[in-house]
Amino acid sequence: MTNCKVVAALVGFGLALPGIALAQDAPLEEQLVNQMNKVFGVHAGFRANHAKGVVVEGHFKASPDAAGLSRAVLFGGTEVPVTVRFSDSTGVPNLPDGSDDANPHGMAVKFHLPDGSDTDIVINSLKFFPVSTGEEFRDLLVAIAESPPDAAKPTKVEQFFASHPTVPAALGTVATPDSFADEAYFGINAFVFVNKAGERQAIRYQMVPDKVVHLDKAEAAKRAPDFLMQELPARLKQGPVTFHFKAQLAAAGDSTKDPAKPWPDDRKLVELGVLTIDKALPDSDEAQKKLLFLPGQLTDGIEESDDPMIDVRNGAYAVSFSRRNP
Repeated sequence: MTNCKVVAALVGFGLALPGIALAQDAPLEEQLVNQMNKVFGVHAGFRANHAKGVVVEGHFKASPDAAGLSRAVLFGGTEVPVTVRFSDSTGVPNLPDGSDDANPHGMAVKFHLPDGSDTDIVINSLKFFPVSTGEEFRDLLVAIAESPPDAAKPTKVEQFFASHPTVPAALGTVATPDSFADEAYFGINAFVFVNKAGERQAIRYQMVPDKVVHLDKAEAAKRAPDFLMQELPARLKQGPVTFHFKAQLAAAGDSTKDPAKPWPDDRKLVELGVLTIDKALPDSDEAQKKLLFLPGQLTDGIEESDDPMIDVRNGAYAVSFSRRNP
């Protein structure tokens, strides 16, 4: 497994940044942004991870069950416009879509609410995050940077894998899809839904397509370099793409603060509604440079859990966005 893929798989960190050396006394969010630049290099105007992407539009319509879980306006039953960005991993903007390093793929959704505000979700094809904290994520990035091809064995990153078995376990949940529309995406952080009665329920998001289709590595490597970026706009010319937006409900004892601990598969899933994508933006490359998706950009009826990684992600995204759009 390449160091590139290790970092790529660790994310949801859609970062853009210039080449700035790691300052150990800087805030954690800045350390993460700076260290990722060491691994992927500097690509001006692009995110440091999930640099390559495509932007599409559509709408979301909630199911009746959604309002029972959350009073959020997007679950009220009316159609809510959405902007969606699908992406490859790594900070390399010309990475072939079929590269193993392009996994996991990302899906970021911005719900445009009736009052003019937005609420976002930022999810990935990883079923859970490889490490538990922002500090561990930083330490892994440092280990990768200190593990060049000629490094003595065991390398720093190999040592990190050995001491953090959740890393290889999480990486084992990803594969290359034949389309962004044929992949399932998962929220790595827990959030809390609050309904009109004030009842609270911890959840994790899932975005599930009509079918999941993965390619083996040999087939993926044969595909055109931009096959995922080109396939989705072409598919949308033939008709819309739909996803089932779901919430996995936490049960007593399930950790809400550790993104590296998945909840058991038998936890109840509630369908929140259907996300319909029907339009690819003709100016996708330009549009995505101005887009900022924040996992902690919430609305009434959806709250952060006790997972500190949510605030770390928010801070890192804000730092990197300011550098991408100075």
